[in-house]
Amino acid sequence: MSWKFWIALLALALVHIVILAAGFIAPYDPIQQNRDFPFAPPMRLHFIDAQGNFHLRPFVYALEYHPEASAAVPYEEDRAQVLPLRFFVRTTAVFGESSPGGSLRLFGVDTPHRIFLLGTDDYGRDQFSRLLYGGQVSLFAGLLAAALSLGLGVLLGSVSGYYASWLDQLMMRGSEIFMALPWIYLLFAVRAFLPLHLGARQSFFLVVGVIGLTGWARPSRLVRGVVLSAKHRDYVLAAKGFGASDFHILRRHVLPETFSVVLTQAALLIPQYILAEVTFSFLGLGVSEPEPSWGNMLANMQKYYVLQSYWWMFAPGLALIPVFLFYYILSENFQRSAPSQQR
Repeated sequence: MSWKFWIALLALALVHIVILAAGFIAPYDPIQQNRDFPFAPPMRLHFIDAQGNFHLRPFVYALEYHPEASAAVPYEEDRAQVLPLRFFVRTTAVFGESSPGGSLRLFGVDTPHRIFLLGTDDYGRDQFSRLLYGGQVSLFAGLLAAALSLGLGVLLGSVSGYYASWLDQLMMRGSEIFMALPWIYLLFAVRAFLPLHLGARQSFFLVVGVIGLTGWARPSRLVRGVVLSAKHRDYVLAAKGFGASDFHILRRHVLPETFSVVLTQAALLIPQYILAEVTFSFLGLGVSEPEPSWGNMLANMQKYYVLQSYWWMFAPGLALIPVFLFYYILSENFQRSAPSQQR
């Protein structure tokens, strides 16, 4: 594996660890609102104050909101209010209050002040917190949907390729139908027949199920091709001659040959399925407000004045770019290493 592979793998691991730890890293709950700060811009971290004094502890200045201002972003820093960054602070679910028994957060500022590293949306909700919590929906929807598709693909492809009976013809004709249809329209068609008004958890698993169950065709055909080749190899025929069961032969000799194909497909399918979840939520068919996902966060960009004036609302879309890039680097390396893994 190349150095690019290890960098991409470590970067993806770090991203997913940070997303999993959103309850600790995010300074606020994702649904907490502060109507006094709609579309507040990102606060800048400082080490040198207005008087030129250096501070070892980073700090931000409090924001002053001027609703009567004609500017698109009517905020300015109040240089008289220095807010040092506090680490390992405790907060409660009530926005702006703190308690010894509250939840532990990585950082924050003294109440009643706020810190908005990525600004806020139109309800004053912290975009940084929503980005982390929304990643739990979008990224892990891609992971779970890819696991479902690959599980079905390996099962159907191995059975179809190993036994090569009428079941093989049935499965392959079905996969051709699925592959002939544009997958995004197929997803929309399936989703249109299902209930629209669901809770956040039900919507999440519904989206995962719809995406995962419609994406099994390509992995199954690739696995079938590997199994068709592997079952005629000498060591497989020898195992049959010694009386090994079909399950033992598949588990011990045939399925290990499919690992490189499965890993490559996983690295390709996960970003596709992340994008599918983002598209669903962007169009209002996935996880809905107030629970965040990267798709419904980007839905704000459908408003022209948001698109024109509040650049920090692009953050979920910008976060998708490196995630997709790292997954495609993994897929390229898995493809290159595939020949060396064959017996």
